[in-house]
Amino acid sequence: MPAQQQNAGAPRSGAPKRGGRPAPHPSPSGDDRSLWATTAIRSAILNGEYSPGERLVEASLCERFSLSRFLVRAALQDLAGEGLVEVQRNKGAHVRKVSLAEAVEITQVRMVLEGLVAAEAAKRVTDAQAAELDEIRVLMRHAVEASEFRRYSDLNQRLHNLVRAIGSHQTAENILARLHGQLVRHQFAVSMLPGRLAVSLPQHERIIEAIRARDPDGAEAAMRAHIASVIDALHSLAEIGLS
Repeated sequence: MPAQQQNAGAPRSGAPKRGGRPAPHPSPSGDDRSLWATTAIRSAILNGEYSPGERLVEASLCERFSLSRFLVRAALQDLAGEGLVEVQRNKGAHVRKVSLAEAVEITQVRMVLEGLVAAEAAKRVTDAQAAELDEIRVLMRHAVEASEFRRYSDLNQRLHNLVRAIGSHQTAENILARLHGQLVRHQFAVSMLPGRLAVSLPQHERIIEAIRARDPDGAEAAMRAHIASVIDALHSLAEIGLS
């Protein structure tokens, strides 16, 4: 199960953190401020500092991030384009809620794209990258044996990021990065399902084995099977009332 997004604003895997909202690093000056504004607000949303449906008050964002209202409004429009924020006339902006049905559809798209990327990774993987994949496999197994859920989640994100880096398919990466942010809440819920790690680990091992074997068809099939199991897990969330 993938997790994020390695681009700017990617969250650390694990439970969203509410509570206090730490002040960001000082914002840059000049032309970088617009990009920084979008990145900072995106990161706060993905880290769970703003809940789905929560209103994003421009004045509060300006104060927290030391930004002008113009930059905050531009950032919110950018994030609306990414599907993270919904802006309504005369009602302002709020964190967009992603329904379970939409999460399933997004994951179906991910299944196709991540399968493609895995196949490309199997064609391109170097010996050094193959060794790193095997290292992640070993660390994932140790994390499962020790019931280190946060550690496993971090390694899961590292694995999927590495597969994308090896696959070097920029168009797929751009789309996946955009979709990732919309799934953070559901991905965390899936990772907490009882027995999920025992299902996920062998799936990840098959992905790694196929890429290391330079088997594009096998890598694509293994990745698609893994993402299909995530879809099944999403349906399980609905059955137990956690969606």
